[in-house]
Amino acid sequence: MKTSFIARAAIMTVTIIMLFPYEQVSAIPAFARKYQISCQVCHSPAAPTLKPFGDEYAGAGFRMTDYESPRYFIQTGDDRLSLFRELPLAIRIDGFATLNFNDAGTVDFGSPFVVKVLSGGELSDKLSYYFYFLMNERGHIAGLEDAFLMYSDVLNSGVNLYIGQFQTSDPLFKGELRLTLEPYKIYGVKPSDSSVDLKYDRGIMFDKGFSTGTTIVGEIVNGCGIGEAGEGYLFDKDKYKNIMLRLNQTIGNSVSLGFFGYTGKEVISDNAPDPYVSEMKMYGPDLSVDIDGKLLLNVQYLWRTDSDVFDGDGEVHLTDVKTQGGFAELIYAPKGDMSKWYFTGLVNWVDSDLDQLDYSSGTIHAGYLLRRNVRLVTEYTHIFSGDPYGKLSAGFVSAF
Repeated sequence: MKTSFIARAAIMTVTIIMLFPYEQVSAIPAFARKYQISCQVCHSPAAPTLKPFGDEYAGAGFRMTDYESPRYFIQTGDDRLSLFRELPLAIRIDGFATLNFNDAGTVDFGSPFVVKVLSGGELSDKLSYYFYFLMNERGHIAGLEDAFLMYSDVLNSGVNLYIGQFQTSDPLFKGELRLTLEPYKIYGVKPSDSSVDLKYDRGIMFDKGFSTGTTIVGEIVNGCGIGEAGEGYLFDKDKYKNIMLRLNQTIGNSVSLGFFGYTGKEVISDNAPDPYVSEMKMYGPDLSVDIDGKLLLNVQYLWRTDSDVFDGDGEVHLTDVKTQGGFAELIYAPKGDMSKWYFTGLVNWVDSDLDQLDYSSGTIHAGYLLRRNVRLVTEYTHIFSGDPYGKLSAGFVSAF
C-alpha cells in the first residue's frame, strides 16, 4: 500500500513538473470575435482577471462605446428589432489532477472538471445581457449561475440597472474572476441553517459612478440563494428582502478603497406560533492596489452578526452569533499583460462563534499561457484549520 501511494505521488509530481502551471474563466471569447481583437485588450495577466479597460467594457454593457463591431446585427429595416447575425457563444473546458485531497493520500483525475457555455452582448444602445450555463461541474449539471439583463444610463441619470441572478459579492471582488481554485472563503460562510451568504442570489443591482472617482453600488436580493422555486413559483423562502450598499473611491491610478454594508432578515424556523426571525448584518472594508499592471493586491475583511441561529445539530438556539474573516490576494505578472507566466498567492481566514465555520488556508498558484485562451496551471493549498493537510492540483484551462 505504501509503495502504491509513493508511485502515484511520483507520477503526480512528474506530471506537475511537466505542466508547471486552476483558474475560474468567465472570459467570453465571443466578445473578442465580435470586435476582432485579442483577449489581451481586456485581460491581464490572463483571463479572467480584468484590466481597467475590461472593467469599463463590462460596465458599459459589453460594448466598446467608440467602436462599432462590423455587421453585428442583421439589417431588417426595423430599428426596434435586434437580431444577431451570429449568436455570440463561447465554451470553457478545464480539467485537473489533484493529490491528497482531504488528506486522503490519493491521486484523482478530474477532466472535464467544468464545461461551461457562455453568451452575452448588447441588444441595443442601452440594453445588454449575460449568462452562462454549467453543462458539467464536477460531474453533474449545475445549471444557470450568472444570468441577468443590464440597462445602462436609466433615464439619462448615469445609473446602470441589473436584474437577474449574480453573486452578491460581485461589487467587492468577483469570485468568477479569481485565478485560484481555492475560493474567497468568507463570501460563502453562512452560520448553521442560515441561507444568507455573499454568493449567488436573485434580485436587482444598480451602480452609479461620479467624476470624483467615487462609485456607489446597491443591491436588493431575496437572501436565499438560487435554488428551485417553491409553492406558487416563488423563489424567496420568506417575505423579507436583504439590502447591500457599497461605496468605492479610487485614489490616483493605482489604489481603490471601498466599504460595504449588508443587512436583512430571514425566517430560520417557522415553528408556530412563534417563528424565529434572524437579523443579520455584514460590513467591512476592501482595498485594491495595482502597480503598473504587474503587481496587484486585493484585500477584503468583513464582520457578520446573526441574531438567531441554531447550532450545527439544529437543536440549540443561539443568539448574536459573530463571524469575521477575510482574504488577501497577491498577483504578480513580470511583464504585465505581455507575461506568459503569472504567480498568485491567496490567504483565507474565518473565525466564528460556531467552531465548524473556522477556516484558514494559504495558497500558491502559477500559470503559463500556451495561448491567450489556453493555460497550464498548478496550485498548492495548505489547510491550517482542523486537521491540517496540503493538497496539490495541476491541469489546464481553455476557452474558445
